[in-house]
Amino acid sequence: MKVLVLNSGSSSLKYQVIDMETEKTLVKGNFERIGQPKSFVTHKVNGQKHIFEREARNHEEAIEFVLDRLTNEHYGVLKSLDELAGIGHRVVHGGEKFSSPVLINDDVIEEIRKCSDLAPLHNPAAVLGMEACKKVVPNMKMVAVFDTAFHQTLPKERYIYPIPYEYYEKYGVRKYGFHGTSHQYVAERVAHLLNKDVKDLKIVNCHLGQGASVCAIQSGKSVETSMGLTPLGGVVMGTRSGDLDPSVVTYMMSKENLTPEEIESILNKEAGAYGISRVSMDFRDIEAEAASGGHHAKLALKIFHNTVTAYIVKCIVAMGGIDVLTFTAGVGEKGQDSREAICDDLKIFGIELDKEKNQKIKGLEAKISNENSNVLVYVVPTNEELMIAKETIKHIKD
Repeated sequence: MKVLVLNSGSSSLKYQVIDMETEKTLVKGNFERIGQPKSFVTHKVNGQKHIFEREARNHEEAIEFVLDRLTNEHYGVLKSLDELAGIGHRVVHGGEKFSSPVLINDDVIEEIRKCSDLAPLHNPAAVLGMEACKKVVPNMKMVAVFDTAFHQTLPKERYIYPIPYEYYEKYGVRKYGFHGTSHQYVAERVAHLLNKDVKDLKIVNCHLGQGASVCAIQSGKSVETSMGLTPLGGVVMGTRSGDLDPSVVTYMMSKENLTPEEIESILNKEAGAYGISRVSMDFRDIEAEAASGGHHAKLALKIFHNTVTAYIVKCIVAMGGIDVLTFTAGVGEKGQDSREAICDDLKIFGIELDKEKNQKIKGLEAKISNENSNVLVYVVPTNEELMIAKETIKHIKD
């Protein structure tokens, strides 16, 4: 049983085919510059990378070409599309409408389109991918898997903002949270590693990459998280500011004569660790600059670590304790120094790293706490595509 997982961007289409019997990725690729000159596909199969220059005026043409590659005798992994049980689509924002993955139909697509105000860069692209698939493979079952759905278990006192309640009623202004697919995968995976039911654990997962969020997972459910109405809120990120005094926004707009679109662009693309360090949006570059004595780079890393630590504490309080602390995504999986700095600030909770082992773990699944630690600390590489594939199979069967 195989599943095609799609992540549609405004001008890109990332794809994977996963064999659900082995949970192995058979092929993965990315169609870039859709609707632009010189569009091309990077297609990885059997340990080899193939580049195809291919014009695609829209997502429909891109998906047609991808499906052709999947069944091609030289580059494919399918004898025919009949081998696919279905297609799983990643959708960033499901608003309050979707608290779980759902089989896609015209009504679902329309509801996802209505959430576009909350995710203007992502939801319209997801709709493009779904509508293209409907035309190319009209009889294929499809499932929408939402980044926000996992957080629909947040208690109301943790998702309502302290602004006039009418804005929640009129516009749905509230905390939604993101990276839900990753948080769910890591929680289930670490429970498996411990041979325990996820319902018996209190887990804080740190998804730390260019985008970053922290999540409290109690009894397998999200009860607190750092991102808010949009993926801009929460901890400091690569180019995103994270949480701010709201007056910072209006003050900057007034002083610089900025429009809402301009200030939003600054906070999303020019702020965060990049804005402070003046070096790069890549934490590896910032760490290298800090190691060579760069003051702003050191400051950026300290602020990043402080905000992550603060949200971990907030999550511990939300659950009334913690059993496991997990790190995932680019920085979480490969940033040994960041993991050490964050855990050093959490010693008050009895968290102790095996620092020698921590330095050896880069992109690998491993326990990195020492035997004296009151809290287990794990690195768990995320696999959002596998989680999407699992949810796709589940909802197709249901």
